[in-house]
Amino acid sequence: MTTHLRVGVLGAAAVAPNALVRPARQTPGVTVTAVAARDQARAEKFARKHGIPVVHSGYEELLADPEVDAVYVPLPNGLHAQWTLKALEAGKHVLCEKPFTANRAEAERVADAADAAFERDGLVVMEAFHYRHHPLAARMREIVESGEIGELRHVEAQVCFPLPLFSDIRYDYALAGGATMDAGCYAVHVARLLGGDTPAVTDARMLTLRTDPRVDRAMTAGLAFPGGATGRVRASMWSRRVLSIRARAIGTAGELNVINFVMPQVYHRLTVHGPGGEGRRFLRRERVARNVSSYACQLSAFTAAIVDGGPVITSPRDAVVTMGVLDDIYRAAGVPLRGEPTDG
Repeated sequence: MTTHLRVGVLGAAAVAPNALVRPARQTPGVTVTAVAARDQARAEKFARKHGIPVVHSGYEELLADPEVDAVYVPLPNGLHAQWTLKALEAGKHVLCEKPFTANRAEAERVADAADAAFERDGLVVMEAFHYRHHPLAARMREIVESGEIGELRHVEAQVCFPLPLFSDIRYDYALAGGATMDAGCYAVHVARLLGGDTPAVTDARMLTLRTDPRVDRAMTAGLAFPGGATGRVRASMWSRRVLSIRARAIGTAGELNVINFVMPQVYHRLTVHGPGGEGRRFLRRERVARNVSSYACQLSAFTAAIVDGGPVITSPRDAVVTMGVLDDIYRAAGVPLRGEPTDG
């Protein structure tokens, strides 16, 4: 049984300091011990800056390191499945960035491998939807499930941020890029959280890159939940809706609105309105654990799952469902799925 978790980083990604390195300093029993990148000079610079003692010459070498118990995978989307599978083969626990894979079929293969690795070796695999581990996410779900806003009728979620550098890898089709993958995965995930079930995709429309019509810089999709509620998700990395991160649940007796559910430690606002139709009566505003890092919550949950057998709420099986909805959005928009060979 692991009592002190030694974590290696596959790729000197920009997200890694916030997502792992800094939270590890605040999490008892966790140390970031190694890093590897395609460019070793970049890995060495990353290691010096963040006090990581070991730099490996490549990902395979890091996975072979017996002093590494778990790996964090912040690689481009299209590489998540490959390196999660390799990490499991090497006997490592895995914290893999969202979106979990390039498509649902890949997610199912990884989930099957993760189930087998857990049964065989007790290995834990977690998708890094950090917001879901913050108390705000649990509070959002609690308000909807409590019946306070009545029977759920409609869910909305949008994650829009500006990324006008179109040469960025997040726009690379070969690496499973696109706004739906990088921003929309959050919107779909929180819509599932509030909707309480898996929605069907009813329609989708997208704004594409001029250089590659397969790649979306913005996407809007309609949803239908089994219980009768409708939904709409919006994702953008470049559109008129420059910056908007929010979620909304509308019921027969009120509504819940949350601003910035993704990074609640920076700022967030949760408001509840009561009945009254348009311009509903304001009931209250809440701030939930606003000084608590969502990334620290995620790392604590990952560590607890490994050390104490705690629950994995962003599991590979949960990722299969999310990836299925993302696939359906791309199908409804009339473009090929990420990770599928095309003539383009």
